[in-house]
Amino acid sequence: MAKKEEEDSDVSGKVMKEDISEKAPEEIPEKVKKEIEQLKGRLQEFKKQILKKFSFISAIGLLPPQAVKMMEEEVSEEEKGMISKEKEKVMHIIIIIPDENEKSMHDLKIEAIKLTESVKPKIWINIMTPKELWNLGFDSKYELLEAIAMSFPLHDTGILGALRVAHIHKSLVLRKFERYVVSYVIAGSIVRGEAKETSDVDVYVVVDDTDVRRMSRYELKEKLRHIIFSYALEAGELANVKNKLMPQIYILTEFWEAVKDAHPVIFTFIRDGVPFYDRGAFMPWKLLLKMGKIKPSPEAIDMFMGLGEKVALDVQKKFNDIVTSDIYWGIITPSQAALMLYGIAPPTPKETVDLMRKIFVEKEKILEKKYVDILSKIVSLYKEYEHEEKKTITGKEIDELLKESSEYINRLKKLMEEIEKKAKNKIVVEFYDDAFNLLKKIFGNLSESILIKKFDKELVKKGLVSPRSSVILNEIVKANENYKKKKIEKHEIEMIRKNSMGLISELTEFAHRKEMFGIQKCQIKVLYKKDNAPKEGKLFVFDDFAFAMLADSNVVKKVDLKGNKMTDILMPEFEEQFKNYSEKPRRVKITHNLYFTLSKIFGEFELVF
Repeated sequence: MAKKEEEDSDVSGKVMKEDISEKAPEEIPEKVKKEIEQLKGRLQEFKKQILKKFSFISAIGLLPPQAVKMMEEEVSEEEKGMISKEKEKVMHIIIIIPDENEKSMHDLKIEAIKLTESVKPKIWINIMTPKELWNLGFDSKYELLEAIAMSFPLHDTGILGALRVAHIHKSLVLRKFERYVVSYVIAGSIVRGEAKETSDVDVYVVVDDTDVRRMSRYELKEKLRHIIFSYALEAGELANVKNKLMPQIYILTEFWEAVKDAHPVIFTFIRDGVPFYDRGAFMPWKLLLKMGKIKPSPEAIDMFMGLGEKVALDVQKKFNDIVTSDIYWGIITPSQAALMLYGIAPPTPKETVDLMRKIFVEKEKILEKKYVDILSKIVSLYKEYEHEEKKTITGKEIDELLKESSEYINRLKKLMEEIEKKAKNKIVVEFYDDAFNLLKKIFGNLSESILIKKFDKELVKKGLVSPRSSVILNEIVKANENYKKKKIEKHEIEMIRKNSMGLISELTEFAHRKEMFGIQKCQIKVLYKKDNAPKEGKLFVFDDFAFAMLADSNVVKKVDLKGNKMTDILMPEFEEQFKNYSEKPRRVKITHNLYFTLSKIFGEFELVF
């Protein structure tokens, strides 16, 4: 029993098991939808004519069936009698007009009746102002307000769409938390009669948290916020309107404290809000406020006065933040980007000013000195704030800094275009150098023309690289010549950048294969033991020198075959010397003296050719 009571009483349990897949019930049956489609064409002319004469109309909607009976209860006794005499089926249209046009209601109704006399089934005209709509909420006639919200819109400047998305959202929230929702209230532009198709729809949800046990109130509020906000997105999709729902979530204990203190936001919310659902809490608050019974406490008055006194300090702080955060970082970061585009490693803010001056003003001469002066001025000002040497700044100073920083950024954009252009031009030279360095590695240090001929004969014609590689190589040569003549075109640079990667990749792979083949051709395995464990070393023998490599060692033993002298060299030096020796004709000759020297290195060993 205790367990059940805890589950029933704790809203947090429901929050932990949220399921936002539930959808609002379909408000209009399929049969009625078909009838609406048939009526739509006939009603379009009515809408056109009525709006032509009464352009101030906010909305025209065809009420759903569930609204008809409720709507008929709202009309006068005379109109009820007239409706009851109708033998044919009667459909209801709701027309919403601004409060200030209430005097035109009589003329509007007469004209609307004339225009719908020939429409079948019979159309009954209902005209309301927003004030009358909100009175339905104040009178707890939520079902009728919901039914109007689900009207089929023939014309809508925003009020029907706002009501519809709020109704769907409310349905989702109540379906999840009905026994905990104290009030669901709409406010903002829709209540003031200023709603448009794109207006935000402000709604307030007050949730009872008085029996929360399993989590803190902060945690509860965050979980409620997450779920109710997700429902807001879902409601927007279901309502198919442009209005964006903006829910505010309050837990009851927090809300009550704000009511007692007459917090300005809560004060406005209670004064102007309209209940879309209420369990008897919101309307008493509203009436108490109207009667002057809700007044701020002395502590609240002192707090609000204190906030007012801090305005000047807050404004000054915001001015300071504009300089220290917005303007400073707004020019430092793009300056660092320009230096990185040039090829400089990401500099620190402290280094940025000097590098901008040295590289772009003095070296490249592509930036005017006055722009670096602007950068230096803003950086210096930032440092003054950082070290508290300067504590205030005037609005005039900020205007000047904003103007100068804007000029600086605009000039920086042009500078980056110039840097990028130069960088693209360098691409041609880099690809040319990469391609011919690889060809020299493959064929030797020969002239450009001979390397091209060898490339075609030894690689292309033998099918070792793709036939298109020859065309690309010639394109690189031509582009390099044009670059030297300063006649390089932008499309030519892009073509080289796009095509050359494949050629460089093929040449790199072929050079690597050749190098590996050279290593394998010169290599002799040496089997030996160390600490009774079998090991495998390597031996490279050339005309004058031999290189011995022990397993698991970065040191290479270089042996002079003439004098059998032995020296230690590191791996990078070996790799450099190996390139020179491996290009010479190989002649393996293991002399007695070499064998003796190797035994000093490996101990007892065996050569495997």
